[in-house]
Amino acid sequence: QVQLVESGGGLVQAGGSLRLSCAASGLIFNAGTFSWYRQAPGKQREWVATITINGLPHYQDSVKGRFTISRDNAKNTVYLQMANLKPEDTATYSCNFLYLGDNYWGQGTQVTVSL
Repeated sequence: QVQLVESGGGLVQAGGSLRLSCAASGLIFNAGTFSWYRQAPGKQREWVATITINGLPHYQDSVKGRFTISRDNAKNTVYLQMANLKPEDTATYSCNFLYLGDNYWGQGTQVTVSL
């Protein structure tokens, strides 16, 4: 059974940093692509970042230069390091694993950025 468990969210002031973690189990960790998505209240879920099987990162334009996605294949964990956070980054952040056309999701972790 695939499980993705996010952690690391919280309340931070604008300009601050947080590191989100996504611990994965029940899957072949290095065989799929991991992504982070976020959903703010009243808005649709949006893609934030992806890291490929080969470790190549891709980012939404609004987070480029501020967020860094990484994966540790030995720990079966994916990270999203977030810096220079802005109030508009406030959302529930969810981890996604894509493998052979199937999507798996975590429950999400809340990030709130205050002024």
